[in-house]
Amino acid sequence: MSTNNRQILLASRPKGAPTDDDFRLVESAKPEPKEDEILLKTIYLSLDPYMRGRMNDAKSYADPVELDQVMVGGTVSQVEASNNDKFAVGDWVLSQNGWQDYSVSDGKDVMPLGKNPSNPSYALGIMGMPGFTGYMGLLDIGQPKKDETVVVAAATGPVGATVGQIAKIKGCKAIGVAGGEEKCRFAVETLGFDACIDHKADDFAEQLAKACSDGIDVYYENVGGKVFDAVLPLLNTKARIPLCGLVSQYNATELPSGPDRMGMLMGTLLVKRIKMQGFIIFDDYGDRYPEFAQDMGQWLKEGKIHYREQMVEGLDKAPQAFMGMLEGKNFGKLVVKVNEPIS
Repeated sequence: MSTNNRQILLASRPKGAPTDDDFRLVESAKPEPKEDEILLKTIYLSLDPYMRGRMNDAKSYADPVELDQVMVGGTVSQVEASNNDKFAVGDWVLSQNGWQDYSVSDGKDVMPLGKNPSNPSYALGIMGMPGFTGYMGLLDIGQPKKDETVVVAAATGPVGATVGQIAKIKGCKAIGVAGGEEKCRFAVETLGFDACIDHKADDFAEQLAKACSDGIDVYYENVGGKVFDAVLPLLNTKARIPLCGLVSQYNATELPSGPDRMGMLMGTLLVKRIKMQGFIIFDDYGDRYPEFAQDMGQWLKEGKIHYREQMVEGLDKAPQAFMGMLEGKNFGKLVVKVNEPIS
């Protein structure tokens, strides 16, 4: 067993897109669990867009990461040592170790995953925060009805893929938006979307309008920017917009140039009586996780939901993988394999 704890710290606050200089890899002594504590060894680390916001020193729904502190992140870990009767060595747990090899916990902030989960990393994706986010945002805020048209941006990401597949389960027409022919083909051929439009296409807005010939009833927003610009005129009366993320703007240092479109946006929301609501998944829906877990577990068992994971090997690769994700270079849920499981 290692005696060191590798950690990736926030070295500086990015101005625009993060760079290698904003992260620093350090090593320290492995922490030791005290009475009633457990030592958690990180096996899998989740990389998610929200982490970009936590790098800024700005007021938000969660405190920013402090400089020279470990980057935050959801993890799937195993118990390497235990002074807590509720946990045994080898137990798998869902935790918040962040970007490091080891963390100590009193057990109150972890979710047991059992002794031998079949796909432990799924707790960071389809059975975890991204899947839960897609499920609640679509069903509670979007409230899709049979035969309605649901459009979702970042359609092959862990949230978007979940949204589109649930929309099909609910009898809707699912239209995805993704970057590149390969992702769009995957959305249609594997995930079962009715169509997927490449936002890189010169005639993207025209293709989207053609695919949404009956307008858009639910738009699940993950991206913002030019995708929302193309969606706005296609929204039907009483359309619903679950606002999950705006990844196209996370690295922006100023407002986009061009005419002020706020009046057009507000006018459309008013005249078409559109519902647009942001949400923070565990703050707003934490008590409904069991409902999601039951439904998603059943859909996976029945083969109604397909899930794609992109695994990166090595903690030191996390910064580059994270920066690539913000540019749309990932394909599926991005997970870092930090360590080999405890045998």
